[in-house]
Amino acid sequence: MPVTKTAKRAQRSSKKKEIVNKRFRARLDIAIRLAKRNKKTNDINQAISLVDKACKNKLIHKNKASRLKSSLTRLLSRKNPSKKLPKK
Repeated sequence: MPVTKTAKRAQRSSKKKEIVNKRFRARLDIAIRLAKRNKKTNDINQAISLVDKACKNKLIHKNKASRLKSSLTRLLSRKNPSKKLPKK
C-alpha cells in the first residue's frame, strides 16, 4: 500500500502504463503471428515496424528485436529470392 501522495501517483501512472504496454505487446504478437502465417510483404513490413517501436519504448530487449527482425526479413527474402548468377 502506498503511503505518500507521490507513491499513490506513481502507482496510478504505473497501472496506466501497464495497460498501454499490454495492449501494444498483444498487437505486436498478433502482427508477428500474422506475418509468419501469411507471409505477405505488407504484413511483414508492419510487424518489423512494430518490433522497432517496441524496442524503442523498451518493451522488448534490443537483442530480441534484432532476432525477430532477422527472422521476419528471412521470410521476405524467401518470398522474393534474388536472382542467382549463372555458373561460368
